[in-house]
Amino acid sequence: MAQNVPSKEHFQQAYDGSAPWDIGKPQPVFVEAAEQITGRLLDVGCGTGENSLFFAERGHPTTGIDFLEHPIAQAKRKAAARGLPAAFRVMDALRLDQLGDVFDSAIDCGLFHVFSDEDRAHYVNALARVVQPGGRLFLICFSDLEPPGDGPRRISQAEIHAAFADDWQVESIRQARFETRRDPHQSPFSEGGPLAWFCVIRRSAG
Repeated sequence: MAQNVPSKEHFQQAYDGSAPWDIGKPQPVFVEAAEQITGRLLDVGCGTGENSLFFAERGHPTTGIDFLEHPIAQAKRKAAARGLPAAFRVMDALRLDQLGDVFDSAIDCGLFHVFSDEDRAHYVNALARVVQPGGRLFLICFSDLEPPGDGPRRISQAEIHAAFADDWQVESIRQARFETRRDPHQSPFSEGGPLAWFCVIRRSAG
């Protein structure tokens, strides 16, 4: 399967304009799963922070990280304006050990599918260092049911199971969609939003 790995500049340019995934509210799949998400929360690849802020408002001690300064600055401004105590840091998701902290839950909204095969393995290992045993990762990624074309890699269920074969247990995978900005000139994806997999993955207890 083609890797189609976007560059850092791609994301910088997206945030300089109107990133199609930056919809000004949390992704619906995380709102739907909110009751399953417990304790201290890490939002990996948080962008401008809408998912983080949703969970902070629900009372979760929340940390969001992203490798770009611009969306993190926006997330901090939003948190201050809304009076929410979420923390935001500029950080490479492959260096999560530098957080010096562990979390009960983690969310990944469209980060997993941007990595090369090599970096995907590093990413999963990095997550295992910061999600406590028994904690869970809630992940949405592009599905291989989405027709080939622009955008990130399409991911199969088999690839998800393979990536999380060690130190994790895939509890569930279901079909979902990303909500994107409703701009017909900007979205080359399926009508109704790109097809996705929503996964619940538990960190092994020992």
